[in-house]
Amino acid sequence: MQATLLGILGLALLGTLHAQDSIPVQADFQQDKLTGKWYSIGLASNSDWFKEKRHLMKMCTTIISTTAEGNLEVTSTYPKGDQCVTRNSLYTRTEQPGRFSYTSQRWGSKHNIHVVETNYEEYALVATQISKSSGSFTMVLLYSRTKELSPERLEMFTQFSREQGLTDDEILILPQTDKCMADAA
Repeated sequence: MQATLLGILGLALLGTLHAQDSIPVQADFQQDKLTGKWYSIGLASNSDWFKEKRHLMKMCTTIISTTAEGNLEVTSTYPKGDQCVTRNSLYTRTEQPGRFSYTSQRWGSKHNIHVVETNYEEYALVATQISKSSGSFTMVLLYSRTKELSPERLEMFTQFSREQGLTDDEILILPQTDKCMADAA
């Protein structure tokens, strides 16, 4: 019985490691070029949080800067009701350029973040594997330097999200808004 349980746990761990390794990372990633202001254009996730809140979500701004230790400080400002909420996260670099880790004390979750693809001047596609006690989730974000992206980039985001196992109901092009955009300048 114990051998069977250990075997199942081992397979589950291998599956998790394989899922993390199967997400590509931008070749020749240049972290300094990723810094600056971005707009969140698309968001996809299979988490319960996303399913419950997707009808309320709007475009937001994200400022990325590099810390003295070489990690990423990620500050997102988004509308929530009549207010603007700012959330700060510290993405710790890993041995693989373009891959970061983040632990949320608030939600008790570990995030394995991959910068999948970017040209640094127009868009960035970021995929995150999230693990917490209630299960594992996938999140894909599409960032843009401007409030609009070409239909081709939007389709690339949608297609990549589907390749990660997300359904069309779990993929959202965020509605544009001017609320909270100036606050994050």
